Amino acid sequence: MFIVSFTPAIGIASSKFSLLLSGYVRGYPSRAMSDRNAAIRALIEHRFPDATPVTHRTAEPVATGIDALDAILPGRGLPRGRLTVWMPQGGATAVLRAACNTTVAQGERAVWIDGLGTVAGPFWEEGPILVRPRNRKHGLRGAEELLRCGGFALVVLAGLEPEGTETVRLSRAAREGGGAFVTLTSHASMASLRVSSQILRESYRWRKTPFGDPAEAQDAMIRVHARSLGWNRSADISVPVVPYDLRMSIEPGLVDRRGVR
Repeated sequence: MFIVSFTPAIGIASSKFSLLLSGYVRGYPSRAMSDRNAAIRALIEHRFPDATPVTHRTAEPVATGIDALDAILPGRGLPRGRLTVWMPQGGATAVLRAACNTTVAQGERAVWIDGLGTVAGPFWEEGPILVRPRNRKHGLRGAEELLRCGGFALVVLAGLEPEGTETVRLSRAAREGGGAFVTLTSHASMASLRVSSQILRESYRWRKTPFGDPAEAQDAMIRVHARSLGWNRSADISVPVVPYDLRMSIEPGLVDRRGVR
């Protein structure tokens, strides 16, 4: 009789202890651990923005206007508040100019920072703002201010390759301003999205002369490769070839476009 009455008591006590233990685990300690994990995650996002997925906690991306290209980009566009590194050459200028024009056509602002001074006025259509800094220092400072102000949906930096702490400052400015930032450089540190492109030489379509000889290129295929954390896609896109006959700069402050470094 004593044993019978004692066994249920142990069972009741054990059940109460298990309930208390489960409540303890689900209570304050678990919330403290969750808060600590959230703080660590926020610190990583701030110090190392390329360590988080490019689509994590971001606004609607900036579309380039090229459907085949947007399809291979995370979120179907250039990510806002993040640094995108595009390897120079290979049709990158043509594609990014199209992205700037699309941004302006959708009612937002875009700016192109021409660090080498190779973009002449007749070559640049109305719409995106063209910035011509006097030197490298002014160009990087201008890019940082334009990114931080938050008034531009897309900022493209060409001809200036930020390094080290310069890249960190520009990445933080893009994060604060919330705009998409693309730099044409071979240095991919701190980049959340890395893009490379190459022109397929055999894909040129030519306008022929009355004698059947190729006279002028009409369009060409560009192979674009986009890589990010957990993301790796590529696509071939067709771009028109626009001739530009002005090779010698006639504008003051601009360099000769025939290959001067």
